[in-house]
Amino acid sequence: MQKKVIEFNKETRAKQVPDFNAGDVVKVHRKIKEGDKERIQIFEGLIIAVKGGQSSSPTITVRKVSNGVGVEIIVPVFSPNIEKIEMVKKAKVRRAKLYYLRGLTAKKSRMKYKNVPVIVPGENEAVAEAVVEEKKEETPEEAVVEKK
Repeated sequence: MQKKVIEFNKETRAKQVPDFNAGDVVKVHRKIKEGDKERIQIFEGLIIAVKGGQSSSPTITVRKVSNGVGVEIIVPVFSPNIEKIEMVKKAKVRRAKLYYLRGLTAKKSRMKYKNVPVIVPGENEAVAEAVVEEKKEETPEEAVVEKK
């Protein structure tokens, strides 16, 4: 029964989003209505929690510090008000929920990040594929020789 529910939830998801975890830095593009006008506002912050991962409506909690004040938003991933979620950096963390970051300063909450290459469909896919192929072709012996 549970497999049927999981399959149903996957089918009802409207759009594809990157696979993100706690510790990742993302840009959330939200649609904001002001009177008759509609604009897109970008909220860039650290994901401190991912909830409801296999449900039809998972949510993420994104936190940033703006002018010395911590700001958090809870974003339903598949909401029609979310234009897109863009991955900026990935971090290696040991916890699923990073609520302890609320009490830390920015300097104490530093993590080890690795940059995520931005791949625009149609534009730089060939460049990204070439980089991946180069890394595959490079053997460990060649890497050692190059470092010396």
